[in-house]
Amino acid sequence: QVQPVESGGGLVQAGGSLRLSCAASGRTFRGYNVGWFRRAPGKEREFVAAIGWRGSSTSYVDSVKGRFTISRGNAENTVYLQMNSLKPEDTAVYYCAASTSSSIVVSSQLYNYWGQGTQVTVSS
Repeated sequence: QVQPVESGGGLVQAGGSLRLSCAASGRTFRGYNVGWFRRAPGKEREFVAAIGWRGSSTSYVDSVKGRFTISRGNAENTVYLQMNSLKPEDTAVYYCAASTSSSIVVSSQLYNYWGQGTQVTVSS
């Protein structure tokens, strides 16, 4: 089974950028759809973005469309989340997860393997 490991979080000013990485441990992400979720303080975990196992399909929550980009690395062992034009409301712990579903899914319940999360803080 694959174990996602997130990195790249940090503190950034509003309008800035960060790139989160999700590395596959144990095996590669080949055959898995991979998603990013986030949990802000006092809020439920929400879907952010996902990429299909072939890398050609993506999905985003409306609040990040045009600002965030999800992509796969060439070696199929890393998935990235490029975050531009960050806003204070993007502050959250960001989680990477892998799903064995046959297509992209946005429900966290359909993701089988989860990372520990990385903190992103956007100051105003």
